Amino acid sequence: MDDKDLQILSILQGDARTSNAEIGRRLGMAASAVLERIRKLEHRGVIRGYHARLDPEALGAGLLAFVYVQVDDRKSEQSTGELLAQLPQVQEVHHIAGEDCYFVKLRCASTGELGRLLQQEFGAFTSIGRTRTTIALGTLKETQTLPVPGAGKEA
Repeated sequence: MDDKDLQILSILQGDARTSNAEIGRRLGMAASAVLERIRKLEHRGVIRGYHARLDPEALGAGLLAFVYVQVDDRKSEQSTGELLAQLPQVQEVHHIAGEDCYFVKLRCASTGELGRLLQQEFGAFTSIGRTRTTIALGTLKETQTLPVPGAGKEA
C-alpha cells in the first residue's frame, strides 16, 4: 500500500459513503483511479465491508454486556466460540488468554433478556463451565476505526 491507498482508507473510514469523485478531488486523482484502488483493496481484504452504524437503543438493544466464558472441554473450545458467534445478540467473540477462554460483547433489550440469554442460550452449551458478566452503565467511546498511518496527508 502506498500513501494514496492509505489516504483513501482514511477517507472511507471516516465516511464510507464518500464518492469516488470526491475522494479523487481531495487527493488529486481521477475517480476511475480511485475506484480501481478501492477494488484492489477490497480484493486483498484490506477493506472488509461497508456498514451503517445503528443506534442500539432505537432498535431495542440498549443494554450492553460483556461476558467472560470459561470452556471446560478444550476439545470443543473452538466450536463453542463459533456457536456463540452465531447468536444474534452477540456482536463480538474474542478468544483470549488467561483463566477464561472467550470475551463476548452482546446487546439486548433488558436485564431480563440478558438473564434468559445466559441461562437458555449460553446454558445450552455443555462445554461452558462458567460465565462472568459485566453490564455497561454507559459508553464513552465505541468505534471500529483503526489508526491509518499517514492519514493526515490529505491534499
